[in-house]
Amino acid sequence: MKKIGLIINPIAGMGGSVGLKGTDGDIFKKAIKMGAQPITPKRLNELLSNLENKEDIFLLVAPGKMGADIVENKGFKFNTIGEIGKDTSAEDTKRIAKMMLEENIDLLIFCGGDGTARDIFDAIGLRKPVVAIPSGVKMFSSVFALNPRAAAEMVDTFVKGTDTQEKEVLDINEDSFRKGILDSRLYGYLKVPNVKRLLQSGKIGSKINKTAAENKVEIADHIIENMKDDILYLMGPGTTVKAITDALNLPKTLLGIDAIYNNKRIGEDLNEEGILRLLDKYNNVEIIVSPIGGQGFIFGRGNKQLTPKIILKVGKVNIKIVATADKMKGLMCLRVDTGDIKVDDILKGYTKVIIGYKEELITQIEC
Repeated sequence: MKKIGLIINPIAGMGGSVGLKGTDGDIFKKAIKMGAQPITPKRLNELLSNLENKEDIFLLVAPGKMGADIVENKGFKFNTIGEIGKDTSAEDTKRIAKMMLEENIDLLIFCGGDGTARDIFDAIGLRKPVVAIPSGVKMFSSVFALNPRAAAEMVDTFVKGTDTQEKEVLDINEDSFRKGILDSRLYGYLKVPNVKRLLQSGKIGSKINKTAAENKVEIADHIIENMKDDILYLMGPGTTVKAITDALNLPKTLLGIDAIYNNKRIGEDLNEEGILRLLDKYNNVEIIVSPIGGQGFIFGRGNKQLTPKIILKVGKVNIKIVATADKMKGLMCLRVDTGDIKVDDILKGYTKVIIGYKEELITQIEC
């Protein structure tokens, strides 16, 4: 029987739908005031319900909302370890992870985002392997599974027996991120079960060479030529989408969601609530998004303001995907991890990606 630690960050990802781009520090309090709801319980439940080897697992679980409240009555053998107060912090994560290390766990499952990954690295380093359930806003580190179901399969694979590999943990400056600047550095490495197909890749930055820049202009020309009056366009993050607004001589929130209607920006850095208000007002809507370089995610990483509710309202047929040819060469497929399995399944399948002027590529969306 494998002894597996389990810790969740109960505030991870809460800044996504409200457009705060993270919950580091006290930002989560602002997220709560804006109506954000916890998402990690649902993500952990998804993992627990997909584990096939539960009879071969004994869990050491963080107390209360950091794990035990969710594991209870799920049919797992487990003990609770450590204590927490009403509010939790990074220090709780580090302290409990160290306690689990002292109990000689075989594996540590954690649920959170890049900030939680940094906390786990600080606590255990490379001493024990981990499985990371993606539950934050950004999640650019390559330690994360593709989704909770993939994380469950990684745990099952570890229980059956597999080797490990080291994957990167990135330090993302959230203050810079909120200002539209992606300021990242390598923070360290964590060991993960060696199941490459179940892991996301690390984010690759956009190329700024002349060819890539020209390619983005071509994409912008194609999109603008096909834009129609009286349609609301929700413009996703990234430099490829920004090339479209640049060509329209409109400002763009580089790492946020903006809205354009009849060649005017009518919404900037929108959160879920702001987008839903626009959807109540405008009947014809299209979403324009670009996949994250190296990862291929079009929803679920860095644009969580575009929630499952919004995606369903807009409809798959009204989603346009844009990407440079170089970016698509580096991707085996596109991916989605919206937080709603039914929405993920709706989005799956073959789709068109605009890669130039009147130039499209057929590729597959997987979960």
